[in-house]
Parts: sequence; structure tokens; C-alpha cells
Amino acid sequence: MLCITQPQIIQAIHREYLDAGADIIETNTFNAQRVSLADYDMQDYADQMNRAAVKVARAAIDEYKKEHPDAQKFVAGAIGPMNKTLSLSPDVNNPGYRAITFDEVADAYYEQIKALDESGADILLVETIFDTLNAKAAVYAIEKYYNDTQKEKLPVMISGTITDASGRTLSGQTLEAFYVSMMHANPISIGLNCALGAEQMRPHVEELANLAACNVSAYPNAGLPNAMGEYDESPEQTAAIVGSFAQNGWVNLVGGCCGTTPPHIAAIAKEMSKYKARVLPELVLV
Repeated sequence: MLCITQPQIIQAIHREYLDAGADIIETNTFNAQRVSLADYDMQDYADQMNRAAVKVARAAIDEYKKEHPDAQKFVAGAIGPMNKTLSLSPDVNNPGYRAITFDEVADAYYEQIKALDESGADILLVETIFDTLNAKAAVYAIEKYYNDTQKEKLPVMISGTITDASGRTLSGQTLEAFYVSMMHANPISIGLNCALGAEQMRPHVEELANLAACNVSAYPNAGLPNAMGEYDESPEQTAAIVGSFAQNGWVNLVGGCCGTTPPHIAAIAKEMSKYKARVLPELVLV
């Protein structure tokens, strides 16, 4: 809602991350679709929120480019996982129950995607995926929107989240299953974010790097939260771990999620200057 009521606050935050070295900034639209917004009786603002969020992010980039005219900066329209899941029942006594249908999820995402595209996003980022069926509904909505409009499709980035040491998503998929389930979307990148800090994410990033035929992204939290929900990992610590991903040739795009401040991004950007991006595997047709 701040994108509508206090856009200067959000623009200033975007600008801090741009100044820190971010090349891609996400719109402030995580879960800004009518299903999640219904919890606050704000579902009718979904379209307006997404349009305002892109406008604010674009304004921050335009402001930055006045001082750095040769810079390449991009707006990623953030499409979050939703607060309802298609794969799991919220009723422990009725495992077959679902709180929402596939069509309802897809329709909500369609409205969000339409607003993000029409207002000028450069990328669509389906992120923090804990239920691949929800993500499939988002991808379906993307495909339907571009089929309906016959517009040029924006690049799609996909990022899942591994929730514990088992190496599975919350809905139970292994990382390989998640990758195979999402590759029909033909994303420019697939990766992991949130839930874990970089150190805990390490084996999963390595596994994904060995699986993926496209670019691999990783934007972890600044470690795991403490008892008060705060993040204690320093920018230098986060950057060193993420840097090791690049040193091993596992990643093409990196960044930060929960707890990562502009100093974290600045440290990561500095560390990345030492390394080359992951080399995509050569595909052989058989």
C-alpha cells in the first residue's frame, strides 16, 4: 500500500540498493494479488498496487541513470507464492481438502501479471516457490496472458525455496523434481531464495548448478534468524559464502533475500567482481 500512499519511501529504498550495486530490483509486490490481499480486505487494490510498484521502481532507476547514464538496471516484477496452497490441505483432519482451486490461483496471478507487464516491468519473477503447483498456475497465467494479448513475452525468472535440511520444498518435492516440473516455462534462470542462509543453501545450489540447462540464481537470507527474528550475519560473511558459489562456477545471478541490507548487496557486488559467471552446459540432442 505504501507504493500508492507513500511512493517516495519505497523509491528511496530502491535507490539504496541501486547505489549498493544491484542490477535488478524487485517491485514491492510480493503476494500483491487478490487472494493474499483478501486477508486485509484489500483485494480490489491488487491492480493499482502492482502498477504503482512498477512505477516507483522505474522512477528509482530513471533517477539513478541520470547520474549513471551507461548503467543497465532492470525492474523484476515480483510474483510471490500466495498464502494458500494447491498441494496441501489446511485441515489436518481432511487431507483431501483444498482452500482454493487452480483456476482461482491462475486468475489472481493473471491480474497481477497483466498489471506488471502493462506498467513496464522488464522481467517476471516467480519466486519463493514452496508449492510447485502454485508456481505452475503462475506460469499458466503468464502463458495465457501473452497468448491473449499477442504481446512479446517478458523474460521469466523462477526461484524456489528449500525449507529444511531434507532438500525438499514445503510441499515435498526434491530439488530435481522441482526443476523438472518448472522447465516447461523456459525461464531465463532458475534458482533458490529465502528460507535458508547461504551456508545452508550451499549443497542445493551446487545440485541445481549440475541440473540446470539455463542460468542459475541464488539470493539467500543473511543467515538464519535469531530468537527475535533478526538476522545477525554480516555483509562480509554473506558475501564470502555467496562468493564461494561463484568461485565454484555454480551461479549466474546472485543477490539477497531476508535480512540482506544495502551493505550486504554492496559486499556481494564487490565479491562478484572477482569471478566469472557459470558456464551453461552444452545441450546434445539424441
